[in-house]
Amino acid sequence: MRLGLFGGAFDPVHYGHLLLAEQCREQCRLDEIWLIPTGQPPHKDPHELTPGRQRAEMLELAVAGNPTYQVSRMELEHSGTSYTFETLQRLHGEDADRELFFLIGADSLHDLPTWREPKRIAELATIVAVNRGGQPEPDFESIRTKVGDAVATRIQSITIPGIELSSSDIRSRVRQGKSIRFMTPRAIEAYIEQHKLYEAGAETSSSQSSACE
Repeated sequence: MRLGLFGGAFDPVHYGHLLLAEQCREQCRLDEIWLIPTGQPPHKDPHELTPGRQRAEMLELAVAGNPTYQVSRMELEHSGTSYTFETLQRLHGEDADRELFFLIGADSLHDLPTWREPKRIAELATIVAVNRGGQPEPDFESIRTKVGDAVATRIQSITIPGIELSSSDIRSRVRQGKSIRFMTPRAIEAYIEQHKLYEAGAETSSSQSSACE
């Protein structure tokens, strides 16, 4: 099975995330895509994140009824900092016959050399670097110099239609009382309203269930 893995804060999930995942599914001929909300990422303060349970519930609402997509809480259930190579190792250990594809935004490639065990990541999965239409292509030669040929040859680049959406902008609009209609599925908008997420003065919970915006 060709399995796509898309991690992130998803705080909240929006149509940009879903378009990226679907384009990767189509262009890379993936059988399934697992959305993996992070719990305690190495490069973010977990106290600034909405509780993992709620971020996972929003993801489940977003892909409900589509059997190609699953939401994995494996990183939320992990105690301590979650590293990509550890997640990939666990999945490989559970089923070595699965072919893993790790989906990231092309802009994140520049950070790849700073990640924990980038060579191990490349050994375990094809790295799918997603470039949004209208954005300049990453400097692959510079990336190759930093990570080496063993990693660079495992990077597959695809381009998807450009869509200017971000979770941080959605959170900001909610705080300002502005509309987020058509930026995220209606079920997510209703969930945000019901649970009063991101409203001005709302406190982000510091308790995370304990795992990639």
